[in-house]
Amino acid sequence: MTMSESSYLQVEYWCELQCPDCAAALDDVRALREAYGDRLEVVLRHFPLDKHKHAFAAAQAAEEAFVQGRGWPYVEAVLARVDELARRGEELLVEVARELGLDAEEMDTALIDGRHMLAVDADQAEGKAIGVTGTPTYVVAGKRLDGGKSQRGLRERIMELLGAP
Repeated sequence: MTMSESSYLQVEYWCELQCPDCAAALDDVRALREAYGDRLEVVLRHFPLDKHKHAFAAAQAAEEAFVQGRGWPYVEAVLARVDELARRGEELLVEVARELGLDAEEMDTALIDGRHMLAVDADQAEGKAIGVTGTPTYVVAGKRLDGGKSQRGLRERIMELLGAP
């Protein structure tokens, strides 16, 4: 096995947790994980959009879920309930934490004290700097792929950039 065959692969997934397109894009993320297994790291990057009033809080909640060791299950659970998030906001974010066995009180406190605001702000600023305008957007091998316009053929394009699984 050559060095490149065993090398580690990374996909940055620029996401917004109140975005229906991001919820749909999870199928692609799951398929990529299945195809590449442990060789692939999917890195969640936050890009909350102004049009979704709970997106910024949801991004902070996801950061807290990662601190508590259940980031991806939390992200998937919130994305599965984007309509409910639009209606219920932070109440739902704490409820999902409780359902997943996270420390819901700590989640609530994290949302109140804003301890993850800077991380979310930094992601958003970096996203804008590299040309992210909507979600989902992927950055693979230095190339930006915009899934917000159309997700058609996106998984194939990502796999092309990553190389054969």
